Amino acid sequence: MANPNLNSDKEGLSAAEKEFENNIRPSNIEEFSGQQQIIDNLKIFIKAAKMRGEALDHVLFHGPPGLGKTTLSRIVANELGVSIKETSGPVIEKPGDLAGLLTGLEANDVLFIDEIHRLSTVVEEYLYAAMEDYRIDIMIDSGPNARSIQINLNPFTLIGATTRSGLLTAPLLSRFAIKSRLEYYNAETLQKIIQRAAGILNVKITSDAAREIAGRSRATPRIANGLLRRMRDFAMVLGNGVIDLGVTQHGLKALNVDEYGLDDMDNKILSAIIDKFKGGPVGITTIATAVGEEPGTLEEVYEPFLIQEGFLQRTPRGREVTAKAYEHLGKKPYGGINPTLFT
Repeated sequence: MANPNLNSDKEGLSAAEKEFENNIRPSNIEEFSGQQQIIDNLKIFIKAAKMRGEALDHVLFHGPPGLGKTTLSRIVANELGVSIKETSGPVIEKPGDLAGLLTGLEANDVLFIDEIHRLSTVVEEYLYAAMEDYRIDIMIDSGPNARSIQINLNPFTLIGATTRSGLLTAPLLSRFAIKSRLEYYNAETLQKIIQRAAGILNVKITSDAAREIAGRSRATPRIANGLLRRMRDFAMVLGNGVIDLGVTQHGLKALNVDEYGLDDMDNKILSAIIDKFKGGPVGITTIATAVGEEPGTLEEVYEPFLIQEGFLQRTPRGREVTAKAYEHLGKKPYGGINPTLFT
């Protein structure tokens, strides 16, 4: 079974894990590691907005989970010197919920909506006028007594975050002037993030141990920090409290995190495609049924990294494993596999 603490979106985090994340999050733009082009652009956009005394244009952060969308949103508010209100798409059930959030914003404040792709259609339609004209029209009563009340809003910045930008409607997408896709991190940057987090946790870690964790963190800071916490536990119980290479290798093996950073669920997905569907192609819903996981979770959490690392590929007919997946799992390809995978 995959470890839910290491490979999940924020909704699956416990209170202790959320507190840990908040403690190690960088609070200003200079402390943030990685995503350099995004950071460079944000510095310019933020400075220009402050020079004009205006609200920053609306921002959309999109990309796989755990790469820093929430952290960057908080940093933007800090750098602007304004307050931030945080919510998520599923929480805003009706227009009145949205109105309550928007009317509570001071001039140039930030409203952060995580999982913005999960907004209901009716709420999204109310959001259009708020984003464009800083106003909302609320319907009072219904039937012959129905009437509309227009509420003017303070200028504000909406920051939306999503792991599935393809599910955003075109009208909503077009209202974000700043769109930034967060990419996976390289091992060197992750090592710096791990060493910084270890310092905040007041735990000693050797450079080779930090490098080992970085190499097995699925190129994702949240997973790197989660693994650091677990290695801290192994070091305290089995060692002298120092996270060294030996403790790290033992701990990662115990957690079934292999040298590529693949965990039980990753390998279960690849094995299911090979053993049950002869390597593919096969649809994502069928794979999800075979491994006992939600299709959306496979698409958002597992599939992007497997594709990025060359274990899986999408085709018009469905998902197929690659030669690298066969080699990794020590399995032989079926006769019908696409021969181009091995050229």
